Amino acid sequence: MRMNMFEFFLKSQKILGMNSRNLNFIRSCNSRSAKRLADDKIMSKRALGKGEIAVPKLIAKIASTEALDKFDWTTLPGGFALKPNRGFGGEGILVVYGKKKNREDAWVKADGSIVTIDDLKNHIRNIIDGSFSLSNTPDIAFFEERLQLLKLFKPYAYKGIPDIRVVVYNKVPVMAMLRLPTKDSGGKANLQQGAIGVGIDLASGVTTTAVQGKNKIIEYVPGTRLLLSGIKIPYWKDILQLAVRTQEISKLGFLGVDVAIDKERGPVILELNARPGLSIQIANLAGLQERLRRVRGITIKTLERGVRLGMDLFGGEIEEELEGISGRKIISTVEKIKLTGKNGVEVEVEAKIDTGADWSAIDTDLARTLGLAETIEAFDARSLPYDKLKDMTKEERWNVFKDVPQIVSTIPVRSAHGFTYRPMVEMTILIEGVSLVTKVSLINRSELKYPVIVGKRDLGRFLIDVKK
Repeated sequence: MRMNMFEFFLKSQKILGMNSRNLNFIRSCNSRSAKRLADDKIMSKRALGKGEIAVPKLIAKIASTEALDKFDWTTLPGGFALKPNRGFGGEGILVVYGKKKNREDAWVKADGSIVTIDDLKNHIRNIIDGSFSLSNTPDIAFFEERLQLLKLFKPYAYKGIPDIRVVVYNKVPVMAMLRLPTKDSGGKANLQQGAIGVGIDLASGVTTTAVQGKNKIIEYVPGTRLLLSGIKIPYWKDILQLAVRTQEISKLGFLGVDVAIDKERGPVILELNARPGLSIQIANLAGLQERLRRVRGITIKTLERGVRLGMDLFGGEIEEELEGISGRKIISTVEKIKLTGKNGVEVEVEAKIDTGADWSAIDTDLARTLGLAETIEAFDARSLPYDKLKDMTKEERWNVFKDVPQIVSTIPVRSAHGFTYRPMVEMTILIEGVSLVTKVSLINRSELKYPVIVGKRDLGRFLIDVKK
């Protein structure tokens, strides 16, 4: 049923949205001169630089075969991006990551393959001939710096640099998505080539629904159990402000701004799109037309007002839709939960939601309140040094503790004093109306802020929103 609803959404947005969007917004908002600026990457780089907007540094450009023959290849750094000036859809972009060891005429690409000077020459000739440009018109090839991957994105991105697409209309950010390179996309953040697009809640900058390619909804990074929802985008408000400032400079009334986050420089504008595609709607499970209509005709006097309006209007709207599609409750990193212990004793406390911990754990003092004092005392009375316990088989260790009341197993726990074994008991935890019967470890957390942590083994029915 969910897939049918999704297919209906996809079909309705494509059939009803594309022509109307083009006629009502692109043609009326984007003048020819503004579109020429967006289509010319070198010119837009120059215009944004004059407006003190951070852009990747231009290394060199080659506009003719004569210039190609004279080009000094020793001027290129170890890593760079080679691009067609008027390319579209990510076509014709070649990124290298470093020099090939012991070779002056070769570099290494994301997939480990080798690129030689002769390969670069052939690629540049294709660019100059217009193989990748709009309308196949003669073009210019240019080299620019390769940005450095932010540590946050390393587990999510295959080889390349992720970017954030922000659609801006009437000085208001109306929709955004994170684009992640994959093996299928060859390390490029291009959905048409198999990259991942993840919707972003405009108010919080936290990722929501993910789509790979044109219309495949996914939950995890391919080949892993790493959730794509719940990623907090750094510099979020700065990115939105940069996008609106870029619109002011470009004079494009409706555009998509592609922003990357460099490890050293922070947010950097990659390029402008006078004709942003529709995949961003799928990643956000929301139609673009409705959002554009809501801000049409509003007078936006300041950049800050435009950003604030976009965050207020289009932040948090998709939470219910996301819960409905994923079948999971959205919770924050700190939640009020209810614990049910021995003889039905209930206690309500604040717990830390910790995806870095495997198992849930509760403080021993809280456990005593829940009727487990006898368990703790009996376990401690039987406890042996860790070094001795770790050398035992699981069965031998269980024989030491099997008579402890309520105990179901033991678990090794690391603390400031080294490793120790702690008891595990069965417990009922109620989180946002979801009841879980699970195993929790009992450990002294008196010096920590929260008496309970809920680990990832108990979070399969939830999505974590760090800003909720």
